[in-house]
Amino acid sequence: MKRRTLGMLGVAGAAVAAGALAAATCPRGLRRRCLHWGASAEEVARAIPGEEMMDGADLVSTRAITINAAPERIWPWLVQMGSGRGGAYSYDWIENLFGLDMHSADEILPRFQQLSLGDELPLGERAPAMRVAVLRPNEVLGLRSTDGNWLWLFALYPVGAGTRLVSRNVITLPPMGRAGRLAWRWVMEPGSLVMERKMLLGIKARAERAPVAPQLVAT
Repeated sequence: MKRRTLGMLGVAGAAVAAGALAAATCPRGLRRRCLHWGASAEEVARAIPGEEMMDGADLVSTRAITINAAPERIWPWLVQMGSGRGGAYSYDWIENLFGLDMHSADEILPRFQQLSLGDELPLGERAPAMRVAVLRPNEVLGLRSTDGNWLWLFALYPVGAGTRLVSRNVITLPPMGRAGRLAWRWVMEPGSLVMERKMLLGIKARAERAPVAPQLVAT
């Protein structure tokens, strides 16, 4: 049980640091905006494939952003995410305070484009790894922690000339008592918003860049 609790807190450690910067982000009455930044009511209510694996979870957040690019231009940025891989496109310095080895890439990394169901992506030394649980290219990517307590889903929905990227976190909290749950709500939740908002904006900026044209060599 001690290892499980340390794992959850280790993964969420970056959110604690960010929470110090965002304590006012989710004042009383605005919790929904904190948990569902950028998402419509329809997106919050919509089921995402794989979510059924975590029925009865303690916490569900749904955040979203419009990206002016097709799903196939967004997907490569998603599949290369992770510690020691393409990073998380968020605040690397905060992530790395907790030894997560995040270095956000600004280009597609071919060596991290081959992802299969069951692959495990590390999240630092003290936290459970994230295992690929849902893999529908250009549609849905789902990562579940190896301790079974956290499911992170990314869904791509074409809309007009662009795409809605929806990020959903489904979490079962470790035993922590009333004080611990209040601390989670007032520190971890706003902290997670700070980090995830930056991540979504980072993916948007990268995916919307015009592809670099190949250089022509004069002969």
